[in-house]
Amino acid sequence: MKSLEHRFPPPLVALFVAGLQCGVRRFSPAVPIPDGFRVATAIGISLASLAVAVAGMIAFRRVRTTINPIRIGDASTLVSGGIYRLTRNPMYVGLTGQLLAFAIYLGTPWALIGPILFAGFTHRFQILPEERAMTAKFGEAYDEYRRNVRRWI
Repeated sequence: MKSLEHRFPPPLVALFVAGLQCGVRRFSPAVPIPDGFRVATAIGISLASLAVAVAGMIAFRRVRTTINPIRIGDASTLVSGGIYRLTRNPMYVGLTGQLLAFAIYLGTPWALIGPILFAGFTHRFQILPEERAMTAKFGEAYDEYRRNVRRWI
């Protein structure tokens, strides 16, 4: 399984999962939720998730460290300010939130499996290897950061 680590960029994984969500919708019944409420809820979650992800990207850009999730070894700075005071993985939180918003928009309970699959895959094949690399690169500073900031939210 180690061969799958850092193999697939999380945004591409999220797009793949969104495709699965669309497929699941075809074979599962919709929940009778008024369209206005469902769409407004999906838009609200989507915007909040986008804000979290963008805040993470901006924090990385400010210190000029890599945003590339495949080349984690290129990280030059441990980012712990801004949104990174609340979550160690704001970009993954944002992508997971986008998939949650999409599931709500689709209106079928089975689509909710999408964000769960994404979070599980990302945790195992992206986050855990990233944490190993960050510990190797930044040592005690990263360990301290991990003790004080949650992985997700």
